[in-house]
Amino acid sequence: MTIYIGNLSFQASEDDIKDVFAEYGEVTRISLPIDRETGRKRGFAFVDMADEANEDKAISELDGAEWLGRELRVNKARPRTDDGGSGGDRPGRSNRFSHNPL
Repeated sequence: MTIYIGNLSFQASEDDIKDVFAEYGEVTRISLPIDRETGRKRGFAFVDMADEANEDKAISELDGAEWLGRELRVNKARPRTDDGGSGGDRPGRSNRFSHNPL
């Protein structure tokens, strides 16, 4: 299972995230996406842990916690859908870009 961390401070590094989640168990992977156009962090991350029980405990204790001045949103990551979006997209928001032929 993969954990999604939203509303993440742009100052957070992979090492910072690992330090926090390592308190709950072995961290096996961290993904901290970078915006292709700006080169800046996108404000969210994904964490995989070795044990699902530890993941569940981390989620329950860290969701809503304040860290680096932001209130974290921590939950189980949803798989991407066929259209390239995540299964957790909010209604009314489109992941598709329109092309202006001008």
